[in-house]
Amino acid sequence: MLFNSYQFIFLFLPVVLAGYFWLGRRSNLAPVVWLALASFVFYSVSNWQFVALLAGSIAFNYFVGYLLIAKKLFSRARFAALTAGVAGDLLLLGIFKYAGFFAANINALFATHLVIDILLPVGISFYTFTQIAFLVDAYRGNVARYAVPHYALFVTYFPHLIAGPILHHKDMIPQFEREESKQPHAHLILCGLIIFAIGLFKKTCLADGIQPLVAQAFGPATPTFDQAWIGVLAYTFQLYFDFSGYSDMAIGMSLMFGIFLPLNFNSPYKAISIIDFWRRWHMTLSQFLRDYLYIPLGGNRRGPALRYVNLMITMLLGGLWHGAAWTFVVWGALHGGYLCVNHAWNRFGPAVAPRYQRAANVASFILTFLAVVIAWVFFRADNMQAALSVLSKMADPTVVAFGRAEIVYALFIAGYAVIAWFAPNTQQIMGYDHQNRRVGEHLDGARMRPLFLYAGAAVLAFGILGIQQHSEFIYFRF
Repeated sequence: MLFNSYQFIFLFLPVVLAGYFWLGRRSNLAPVVWLALASFVFYSVSNWQFVALLAGSIAFNYFVGYLLIAKKLFSRARFAALTAGVAGDLLLLGIFKYAGFFAANINALFATHLVIDILLPVGISFYTFTQIAFLVDAYRGNVARYAVPHYALFVTYFPHLIAGPILHHKDMIPQFEREESKQPHAHLILCGLIIFAIGLFKKTCLADGIQPLVAQAFGPATPTFDQAWIGVLAYTFQLYFDFSGYSDMAIGMSLMFGIFLPLNFNSPYKAISIIDFWRRWHMTLSQFLRDYLYIPLGGNRRGPALRYVNLMITMLLGGLWHGAAWTFVVWGALHGGYLCVNHAWNRFGPAVAPRYQRAANVASFILTFLAVVIAWVFFRADNMQAALSVLSKMADPTVVAFGRAEIVYALFIAGYAVIAWFAPNTQQIMGYDHQNRRVGEHLDGARMRPLFLYAGAAVLAFGILGIQQHSEFIYFRF
């Protein structure tokens, strides 16, 4: 079920909200069970054949986590339990997501004819990583014992289930346990509605609106120099507003339930370095890769040389996490290389005089954005040959169309760039503070509340009118 569909907006979400708060008057546990069941229903609409897989994954990880939390096992047995749990999760992910990729590479190397065609369960990457973090923290002694309904809701919570953010048990389960969140809070519902509306507008009007231009570079026809840049920049901003819109909608609908989701998107195209970019783009994935892969590998504790190796390994696996294709591996390798260069420059590069700092920041911003755009070519292309073909056209200014259409398209993209680079983001507009559980404090005034309500209603109306083909979010594929 898509967030940007009439069935979700006018049927599923209102019914789940009403049931949640009605049960909240009678019990603290019943709303948790209701929301977990609703999340299974949400998942089953397009993935009914994988509901048992999701339930089995939850049961398996809860059992392993219980063994680790109880601390009744010897240290070696606890490590064996952790290894079995993480291996089981990775095996499940590997079978469904990478078996076909493995078979294709075996066929290419040995001229065999292996055929593995397995349907990928939507959201498996997200709920797998969520549970791996839970098991590792349980082994480290950082997890309290949780009831089954709360753990099940933590994994299946429908605002995050399909495309993130990657949730952390320490942040989410205490919120599910709070009695206060089971009562309707008019301020949170209003703020949630406005944030949801902004996200819907980003998705249906901005992201879907620029999608046709992506074919300029990635369509069947061979692009010229300007068409290649138009298509790649169109995808750059389509992905930006698509992911930003999803993140806003997830936060907004969760707020209606009194639950604060972590930020997952913070104006990444305003970044002035690749390090800064990864602190802003898919923030929960970046934190997961740092805490559960980069640091366990040794991080920067074993000298600068191994630090760069660890960065490359982390980003290569991060790229492969996004998709089972060599294009994603190259995308991850590029960002790994970018990060290595960035860290090396910070360590060995010359200091910038204060009077040149602004010019240096502008140059760094432009270089960072161009590096990200180049990497997106591999992220979007169907195969390596297509990616290299697009890049070759982007580097060849001798073949240019430069017709009236291209000029209009370029101006259209410039408008998107202005919004992404200079407009405040949603959390700035709404004062969303996940850490301190605050939002919209500037809406409390008697004059401001109606203004924001009407503005939110207008944006929601435009977003709903923009729903045409119920297009899925790009990150649903990962």
